[in-house]
Amino acid sequence: MSVQILELDDQYVLNHCTKFLARTNTDPRHNFGQFKDDDVRARISESWRFPIVDTYSDGIDATKYYDRNRVTFVYQQQGGTSPNQVAVIGTFANLYEPIPLKNIKFLGEPTSYYAVSVLVPKGEVHTYKFIIDNQAIPDPINPQRTILDNGKEWSRFFTDFCTQPLNFDDWEYDLLGRLVEHILPFRTEEGQNFVNRYYNSLDRQDAETQVPYAYKLDESVGATNFIDNILAREENHYLVDYKICLEQIDRVLRQRNPFVDPNEMPREMYVELYKEMSTDNVNGWDKSKYNSPLHFLRLLRRHTYTGAFAHPKYGGNVGAAGWAYLAERLRDENGTTLFDWRRSIEKPLGINSDYHG
Repeated sequence: MSVQILELDDQYVLNHCTKFLARTNTDPRHNFGQFKDDDVRARISESWRFPIVDTYSDGIDATKYYDRNRVTFVYQQQGGTSPNQVAVIGTFANLYEPIPLKNIKFLGEPTSYYAVSVLVPKGEVHTYKFIIDNQAIPDPINPQRTILDNGKEWSRFFTDFCTQPLNFDDWEYDLLGRLVEHILPFRTEEGQNFVNRYYNSLDRQDAETQVPYAYKLDESVGATNFIDNILAREENHYLVDYKICLEQIDRVLRQRNPFVDPNEMPREMYVELYKEMSTDNVNGWDKSKYNSPLHFLRLLRRHTYTGAFAHPKYGGNVGAAGWAYLAERLRDENGTTLFDWRRSIEKPLGINSDYHG
């Protein structure tokens, strides 16, 4: 698989590194339970930002590269002697052909940063390693790691509009989908009719640009997928909450009806479960494992609503259906929408020619 290597802008790399990697603190101030205290990532602010997954434009046609992300790999030398060679290998390119990283300069002087930028299609998940003087290592900064079938640990990243499950087993993903669908307005008859009309009204060209990475459109406009994505990156420290609480909910539901899989249980059982969670008192909940079902319900609600109405590149709001839902309902006395989202969103999803996403 060939990959396009982009011209590297030192200032671009430094702008992204300064806030997060230039600090000299040694305390684990950014460890929220997802790292060991002696892990270098525990002292880095928002280490999930690396590698840098960004939009890309050639400066001429903003839509030409809309289906690809600029991915910038950054390696930081932590003290000691500077390496002679720094490279990256990964599934985004020919796996065993290392791509060299160049040293980043500041005012003409070398820094501790090495970087390379490549174009990677959106909607993909890849694994990679750095090669430091012929030694392969996972990215010391990126929190995302995965164990391959051969037992080896690699770093992982995903691009915008990713729809591949990242954190959950099938049963967890299905159960999360049932929980999410009862929170959003789209699961009412009126709401679901709107979503169906919206997707069905898109012509072929719109469908290819607005719903390019649609996944399970019967879900609540992709909110479940958004939660999976955000738990893999920005809010990875909450993944343990989901793992514990999904297991608790699965067990509670099976106790109440041992003959039906929770994913197939009637809506009424979930309504009753929500009522109990909102009172922080769920019959059968093991509070020694997770003290507050209400806390988890609030977390789930926040993630669900954010996913339904955030930019589609984050994995939810598929085809901007959430925004279209608001645009239809928020109108003035003349029937003109008060939420004209297309004016502020990049082409081809919207009509704004100044913003590139």
